[in-house]
Amino acid sequence: MSPAGPPIKIDTNWFGHNELSREVYGVFGIPIDVVDMATALSKIESAAVDRAPLLISTVNLNFLVTSQLDQEFRRSLLLSDLCTADGMPVVWLARLLGLPIRERVAGSDIFEKLLSTANPARRLKVFLFGGAEGAAAAACNKLNSESSGVTCVGSFYPGFTTVAEMSDAAIIDRVNASNADFLVAALGAKKGQAWLLQNHDRIQIPARAHFGAAINFQAGTIKRAPTGMQRWGFEWLWRIKEEPQLWKRYRDDGVAFLKLLLWRAFPLMVITAWARVRLGRQGLVIERTEDQISVILGLKGVVLAHNIDQVVASFQIALAATKDVVINFSNTCVIDARFLGLLTMLHKQLAKRHLSLSITRVPGRIERIFRLSGFEFLLRH
Repeated sequence: MSPAGPPIKIDTNWFGHNELSREVYGVFGIPIDVVDMATALSKIESAAVDRAPLLISTVNLNFLVTSQLDQEFRRSLLLSDLCTADGMPVVWLARLLGLPIRERVAGSDIFEKLLSTANPARRLKVFLFGGAEGAAAAACNKLNSESSGVTCVGSFYPGFTTVAEMSDAAIIDRVNASNADFLVAALGAKKGQAWLLQNHDRIQIPARAHFGAAINFQAGTIKRAPTGMQRWGFEWLWRIKEEPQLWKRYRDDGVAFLKLLLWRAFPLMVITAWARVRLGRQGLVIERTEDQISVILGLKGVVLAHNIDQVVASFQIALAATKDVVINFSNTCVIDARFLGLLTMLHKQLAKRHLSLSITRVPGRIERIFRLSGFEFLLRH
């Protein structure tokens, strides 16, 4: 079988923790974590205390659509330490596919919660990067004039410049000199993710994320949709009212969403339903062999969420061998989104060790799931 495009390049300086411990599901080429708001806030606080890098990506419909067309953008999501479901369409897709991603954890909501979660002993220090002209400075002044869980230690408006220009040493030094705990960027999704990705090793602020309109919301340059519209998935209508130039993006995203439903989500739903009825809770046998350079894992049976702990254990043993990993799918009946999410984590952990993942002897039924799920880029000879 020929490869489905060039492999994703992974920066081996990333990944300071065990990615296999994440409860992550593969949703159309993106790993999305099963987390609630409290967990997301806890991870930010832990990163701030430990000064450990934590790249957060909040996946909305635009992220999902853009990642289908832009490999570098998808790479920024694959390399993130936490991917939350930001938009309601993402949550709806997950529910349709039977995935336990039930809660929307949006970037703007995370920021609002940080404000309301006051810690008298330690206020979270934030740096605001981007937004409309003057918005970051205005938001910074507003935050510091109020009593909340956040203090703003700096802001910067880069203007309409390229990612390379925003990555100038003087700008990165200014960001780092703030000694902030959390860097909040608002540059537009593609530019913001690209800037965070390109400067990951240079930025010294531990937690960092692109939170879209969060800075403008805080500055008051635009108003956020009422809670009811957010809950029912109509925030996009309010955003068009506030920012009419966004109508084309929402139109294009809506068309792409319908295509995902028709050509990928519904077929996956049928496959999943068939697997549950036909295969039930069949078992899984994982055969492990080794040669001088590789650990070979043969997956025999069904590889679904209910036996994922068995797969995690095998992946951990394989990683401990410090060898390339080969996965043989010749006797695999079915795989699901939980396994695909875990597989991306294995890919990242191997890359950290300068090792490779190879997928072999993939039958047509399994290849189809890879393709429909958007993870065909993981396939190899």
